[in-house]
Amino acid sequence: QVQLVESGGGLVQAGGSLRLSCAASGGTFSRSAMGWFRQAPGKEREFVAAVTWTYGLTRYADYVKGRFTISRDNTKNLGYLQMNSLKPEDTAVYYCAAGSFSRGHGDYDYWGQGTQVTVSS
Repeated sequence: QVQLVESGGGLVQAGGSLRLSCAASGGTFSRSAMGWFRQAPGKEREFVAAVTWTYGLTRYADYVKGRFTISRDNTKNLGYLQMNSLKPEDTAVYYCAAGSFSRGHGDYDYWGQGTQVTVSS
């Protein structure tokens, strides 16, 4: 059973940075990729970024490209989302997930509990 635990969320001013971490356990490599999604109040869950465990291939949503960087450490089963130049519209609960290398949340089988990111203007 894959388990994912996020950390690193918090309150930051616009223009600031945060790094989210996702600790994975329980057979993560049976899933090819780790993804980050976010959900703001009243909105649907949306794709942020994904990375493949084996080769480190990445893909990003257009609205975070150039500001966010996704990475993983295979030796520690950790994933990261470095978020720079944060904007108030980045405010959301951020979730990491394990599944296929996809932008669709339906392609991910396992989810963490989420971590709140709040960006003040």
